[in-house]
Amino acid sequence: MSTTLTDHDKLTLRTAAWGAVSLMSAAGAAGSAHKVATHGSIALTSATGLVGHVVTKAPKGVKYGKSVAALADQVLPALTTAMSLLKQQNPAEADNFRRTVIVAIEAAARTHQGEPSPTMAEMARKITAALDAA
Repeated sequence: MSTTLTDHDKLTLRTAAWGAVSLMSAAGAAGSAHKVATHGSIALTSATGLVGHVVTKAPKGVKYGKSVAALADQVLPALTTAMSLLKQQNPAEADNFRRTVIVAIEAAARTHQGEPSPTMAEMARKITAALDAA
């Protein structure tokens, strides 16, 4: 199945995926934001298929805001929009995108010893809910 993504579609996917990693980083424990972002980024750049080709690059020129709430206001709807557009064009790539983002947030959450913090677990839940809202 051929999938044609516009530049705007690609920006939406990048904003959603990289923004999810940024949300996990913001929810991480003090001093671990860099480690969280690194592990999440490695997961995104390891993606395959159409999604891998698109999300391998972080979005250019995106302003995420000055607070976690502002970041969430931009990223959570982008996750839902990305899933919707991929489901319409290529359901297999929609599944690939969802799995890619889930792996990225799980990789980010596993930078801590033991269980993720309640804050990180709640952020992961919100990200998953946004993915599943499409």
